[in-house]
Amino acid sequence: RMFKVASDPRVTRFGGFLRRWSLDELPQLWNVLKGDMSLVGPRPLLMEFLKWYSPEQMRRHDVKPGVTGWAQVRYHYSASLEDSVQKLQYDLYYVKNHTLFLDIVVLFETVGVVVTGAGAH
Repeated sequence: RMFKVASDPRVTRFGGFLRRWSLDELPQLWNVLKGDMSLVGPRPLLMEFLKWYSPEQMRRHDVKPGVTGWAQVRYHYSASLEDSVQKLQYDLYYVKNHTLFLDIVVLFETVGVVVTGAGAH
């Protein structure tokens, strides 16, 4: 499967708890500490998506991937190729407009998404 689904039968009760509260993202903090990722930036993609990217779309890789990002706080989980295309537009906006202020906005909105469970679909 390439996309998360709302009621994935592979997710256990414990896994659902971790996903609901975004605790499944905590291991990525190790990658932030190592310098491989940032707290805020476009989410890493599956490699098979790259073959469809235009040179302009590849610009999403001009910044480090992040644990959270503009697309994550502005759009729901990608459940289809169309959703992924839409999220890519948010990622490209972030790459072109990223500032410390935008990062702070994303971090605050991420807290809201985690606390309300709005991102856990």
